[in-house]
Amino acid sequence: MEKQKRQRNTKIVEKTVIVPELGKLPPQAPELEEAVLGALMLEKDAYTEIGDILTPSSFYNPVHNIIFDAIQGLAVQQKPVDVLTVVEELKRKGELEAAGGAVYVAELSEKVASAAHIEYHARIIAQKYLARQLINFSSDVTQKAFDETIDVDDLMQETEGRLFEMSQQNVKKDVIQINPVIKEAMDIIQAAANRKDGMSGIPTGFNQLDKMTMGWQKSDLVIIAARPAMGKTAFVLSMAKNIAINFEKPVAVFSLEMANVQLVNRLIVNVCQIKGESIKSGRLSDDEWDRLDSKLKDLYDAPIYVDDTPSLSVFELRTKARRLVREHKVELIIIDYLQLMNASGMSFGSREQEVSMISRSLKGLAKELNIPIIALSQLNRGVEARQGNEGKRPQLADLRESGAIEQDADIVCFIHRPEYYRITEDESGNSLVGMAEIIIAKHRNGPTGIANMRFDNEYARFDNVEAQMVGNRNYVELPSKMNQRSANTDDSPSAMPSMSSTNFLSEDEKNILPF
Repeated sequence: MEKQKRQRNTKIVEKTVIVPELGKLPPQAPELEEAVLGALMLEKDAYTEIGDILTPSSFYNPVHNIIFDAIQGLAVQQKPVDVLTVVEELKRKGELEAAGGAVYVAELSEKVASAAHIEYHARIIAQKYLARQLINFSSDVTQKAFDETIDVDDLMQETEGRLFEMSQQNVKKDVIQINPVIKEAMDIIQAAANRKDGMSGIPTGFNQLDKMTMGWQKSDLVIIAARPAMGKTAFVLSMAKNIAINFEKPVAVFSLEMANVQLVNRLIVNVCQIKGESIKSGRLSDDEWDRLDSKLKDLYDAPIYVDDTPSLSVFELRTKARRLVREHKVELIIIDYLQLMNASGMSFGSREQEVSMISRSLKGLAKELNIPIIALSQLNRGVEARQGNEGKRPQLADLRESGAIEQDADIVCFIHRPEYYRITEDESGNSLVGMAEIIIAKHRNGPTGIANMRFDNEYARFDNVEAQMVGNRNYVELPSKMNQRSANTDDSPSAMPSMSSTNFLSEDEKNILPF
């Protein structure tokens, strides 16, 4: 009996079984699709509001896809868009039955009263379409990631390329009225007027170049091109040093050619004026050690950011550049050099098309980040075949691999050193030894011309022509006890006999002076 009682008192607990989802529907908005199509057939100007937002593929329902394609065709031909014309267009294309027939087309126009909110509805449809694209894209990437025969690095590059294409297709900027733009322009003019140097952009520290450009302007793509060994890297490093140290503006350098240590060594040679071979060997004189100790502190904590990723893709550059601007407030980006970049993950018919895409992307990135981007570029061998100083000057046609570089750039500069071609005098007999020309061949918003500079090959250093030079070397004043003596002492220069008329050194002895 007790056993039976126990059995009667036993409670049966029913477990709740959770039925898994049978599947998810892709992002869609069928009611809004119907509303948009109906509105397009009600008002003649409705298409102009959404023509740049939607495409036939934006519609999830294939029937709506066909109908919108017919509406788009009529609008492009500037024909009236209504129920009757759309039906006739569908008949002409043989797609009326596939579109649900004339009755369904007529029903669409009855579902809305006006086209009042058509733009808002169209943007929702576009967002749903983008979400579907991302789902298809991610599933394809997931499938390939499970495939062990596919290299992961190649997959990364392909993924970046496809994602970039999607973003470019869907990122659009609205039209704005001119008033706020005028205010922004006036603010820039006012800021330039308040500056002592009159610069409206980022100054380079090179007087003649700054006078012609007013500094590197925001959103500009600047191409600096030259033949190999002409001093491209030396020029941009001298400029980066001036901008970061003298003007305290953060600079990023993407070096595809040299490792970051090599790049920093070049900076040390430039700033401390120590021979490159001495830096490499570590055999420095006492004077060079002193100069290293005293001047190296200028480089410490300098806002210079270096990236030496080899074969950098344009998609990686975009990601890194955005982060540098966001986190470190970088105001200038330097790329050394353009032809070493790639656009992996995208297919091109030729290298010229790839370079065109890279230069176009760099210009777009400069506009997006609102900072100047300086890209170095190689020249073809056409320069070497020409004769004379004038013939050796580079031209826009000498840019290697793509005419798009010339087209996309706001400024194209060439570096020309006559001394490199053993041209030591100009037509007037003036010495060209140690001289360099920065030729502005294209300037979208300013004058073209030539900015003259001094180039010290030993220290890979560009400087202003006005800089005090001794024997083609930058003059560095060293401390001396003689300079500290009072002018009233017996051994002061005023108390010493004048030797201005005495030639106390022979020519051979002059040549061995330490400067």
